[in-house]
Amino acid sequence: MCASDSTTPAVDAEVSRLGARTKKITDSLSEPAGIWRTRVDGRKAAAHHVRVPAEESGRSLPDLLTVTAIALVAYAVSNVLHEAVGHGGACLALGGKPIVLSSVHFDCGEEAISALARRGVAAAGTIVNFIAGAIGLIAFRATNPVPKPHIAYFLWLFTTLNLLMGAGYFLFSGVGNIGDWAAVASGIVSPLIWRPAMAVFGGALYFLLARRSGQWLGALVGSDDLSMRRSRLLSVPAYIAGGLLFCISGLFNPVGPVLIAISAAAASLGGASGLLWLTQFTRGSKRSAEPAELERSYAWITAGCIVSLIFVAILGPSIHF
Repeated sequence: MCASDSTTPAVDAEVSRLGARTKKITDSLSEPAGIWRTRVDGRKAAAHHVRVPAEESGRSLPDLLTVTAIALVAYAVSNVLHEAVGHGGACLALGGKPIVLSSVHFDCGEEAISALARRGVAAAGTIVNFIAGAIGLIAFRATNPVPKPHIAYFLWLFTTLNLLMGAGYFLFSGVGNIGDWAAVASGIVSPLIWRPAMAVFGGALYFLLARRSGQWLGALVGSDDLSMRRSRLLSVPAYIAGGLLFCISGLFNPVGPVLIAISAAAASLGGASGLLWLTQFTRGSKRSAEPAELERSYAWITAGCIVSLIFVAILGPSIHF
């Protein structure tokens, strides 16, 4: 009897503690489901907000090394088309004798050909550039930049370089009375007529082509808040890389610094200068929903190195026939 009375308070206290715990669990379980869902969704949203932009920002901008490599290939190919295929091909076709081919000029032995044929040789470089630009544009429009971003960017840049350099020759010859189209127009009409006319025509054509190229670039840059930054990364580094390639190769040319200034610097830094400002026309153009993801491509980087080495080491010092 005495033992039973002494244990009762301890049992009651334990029961009370268990009851309090049970009530706490019951209250927590009875909390509205919406609150639990809000908390879970909030945590997911916070985690998503932290992770996703970091991942997207890392892969949505073009890889600078790959852009540079593609630009080196596009510049070199455009130049070879102008000098070797254009001037060189016309020289052979019209009965001339190829003498020298370099990265910045082509010499044709014209003693045995007529004056009209000489003008054809001088004009052929620009004509080939325009033909190459037209073919490049057709290929660019037929290429989906999402699954094939590197090819699409190369085709856009290749098209742009050929068209701008082609138009730039008219402007350059009209303003400076030197270059391919000065040789074409010389002796036909007075310089007082053809020079201003050619300069105005070349300037207007250059502006229109640069504007169209900026609009075509919209297919590669997407429509998000990074699109304009993307467009500049696809154009300005390419301009710098191509200009350096032409000028460095010109340093090895035995003709001298005048040719470097007239041909290498004028063709690359002047002829392609539209790359520095054509992006302003991308802003108001119809842009793709998704950008072309130009991730690092070691294949293009390798191609850029090989092409640059050939361009500088072989075409720079000239090939004599």
